[in-house]
Amino acid sequence: MRILLVSHDYLPNHPAGTEIYTHQLGLELKARGHEVHIFTTEKDISRPNLEVRLREWEGLPVHELTNNLFYNSFAETWDYPPVARTFAIFLRELRPDIVHFMHLMYLSVGCAEEAQRAGIPVFQTLHDYWLQCARFGQRVHAEGAICHTIEFARCGDCLASFKFRQTRVERRTAKIIAAVRSGSGIDLGPLARRFATGFQRRIGRGPARQDAPSGSNPSPSAAAGYYPAAAAERESMAAQAAERDRAIRARLLPVVRRFIAPSLFLMHRFREWGVPEQQLLHMRTGIDPRPFAEFRRTPSDRLRIGFIGTLAPHKGPHVLLQAWNRLAPALRERARLSLWGPKAHNPAYVQELEALADAGGAQLHGRLERHEVARALADIDLLVMPSVWYENSPLIILEALATRTPIAVSDLGGMAELVRPGVTGFHFRVGDPADLAALLTRVLSRPEELARLHPSAADVRDVRADAADLEALYELERSGSVAR
Repeated sequence: MRILLVSHDYLPNHPAGTEIYTHQLGLELKARGHEVHIFTTEKDISRPNLEVRLREWEGLPVHELTNNLFYNSFAETWDYPPVARTFAIFLRELRPDIVHFMHLMYLSVGCAEEAQRAGIPVFQTLHDYWLQCARFGQRVHAEGAICHTIEFARCGDCLASFKFRQTRVERRTAKIIAAVRSGSGIDLGPLARRFATGFQRRIGRGPARQDAPSGSNPSPSAAAGYYPAAAAERESMAAQAAERDRAIRARLLPVVRRFIAPSLFLMHRFREWGVPEQQLLHMRTGIDPRPFAEFRRTPSDRLRIGFIGTLAPHKGPHVLLQAWNRLAPALRERARLSLWGPKAHNPAYVQELEALADAGGAQLHGRLERHEVARALADIDLLVMPSVWYENSPLIILEALATRTPIAVSDLGGMAELVRPGVTGFHFRVGDPADLAALLTRVLSRPEELARLHPSAADVRDVRADAADLEALYELERSGSVAR
């Protein structure tokens, strides 16, 4: 089969969970004899908007659409006809047998419709809640609270503070930079990005195109720049959020053959949202276990507590640092806290983390490359994942299980589903530094609590099993399409 995997972002520029999983799945499908292509987007102001260029990453052909967010309305963030038309042309040229969407952000719901129009079976893996939540799919309000229920009035207030498109000045600048590159070959994009990053750092704002929200509960910087919108703007955005919700459901449900849910928690949320039971398929996310085959933990005379993830408020590293700083100094002497993660997402927030780390003697490291993850886990005795949003199937939890590393997680969403208290790790109350501090105190005071845990690589699914199961599903649906 010729299989097209579609993701909003891709490697190497975006090494997050969805992108890594898409790549690993693509490699395994290719290993099973299929022709696999990747379709993705990239913001690159040095290139013409909507240009599709072909590149390769580790043996997979990557068709990269430039989307510089030149939207004219909020509706175009999810229904963008220019992208859908470009995708339709691409489908006619590639002629895939299967189209499997991993994410539709920066694309358009029209892309799925174009695939169906071409007679191609369509699948979608639900890696987060973007179909329900326009603010990066995390169901976290701009002021920091988790949206346990979706209330469009609150969506209106949240989205009114959400920058979803480029300003006129940014558009003009991008077009000039693209014209210079086209005419002379000189790429002014890196210079413009460095200037923009420096400016954002000075004013305490993150980039316009991010991979996650800037909100989370106890962090003072989480709601930085958030102000309640005027009533008219709130009402307008509330109406647009309601229309987005209605239209996405009405347009995608008749098109997508199966929605694949990596966690039961997420599957239940989408069943509540209106996806019929027969269209939902629970399939745990697999990983490539081979990098961890020779894993050995390094010895230490101190308990090593670690965090690996994006240094952003929704991931909750501030919760861990606040909990650490609550520990008695004598207990902290018995342990070491290290955090690894990209720092560019939210410079103001990272400054807050650095202050917390300095106060408690914790170590704040930068981003890990993929080949460095196993080495970092070898220096961790207890991994802590204090996320304050509905995590789905976090890659780092699966990798920790593969290395038999005990894990402490927030008692929320897919995290809590993956970690069994007393067997593979611990739960603590989401966003509660005091509860996490109590857990760390218990572990440090009674080391036998940690020693009793027995996380196992058997708890982790191999991505090769994902490829085999999806292959069977593709074949079934494809034969059904032919029969029809």
